[in-house]
Amino acid sequence: MARATILDWTNADVRLKLSEQRAVKYQVFREDDRHFLEVHSSDGRPIHTLQLPDGMTLDKSSYEVLLRYVLLDLAAA
Repeated sequence: MARATILDWTNADVRLKLSEQRAVKYQVFREDDRHFLEVHSSDGRPIHTLQLPDGMTLDKSSYEVLLRYVLLDLAAA
């Protein structure tokens, strides 16, 4: 199992609603031929790991948009 970091741990304040934000950190990595977005709380507790669709490689700002939707979906659950 070959693992490679695409985007190292990055801190982000994600706006969930008009007056609500959540501080998280995330990384993007590849394991064999699959890509993952891993999200942790700012204190290091795992929140979620999302497998990205085949061929989905983005720039940093696009990962942050995706991160917001992942957090909104988890908050709604």
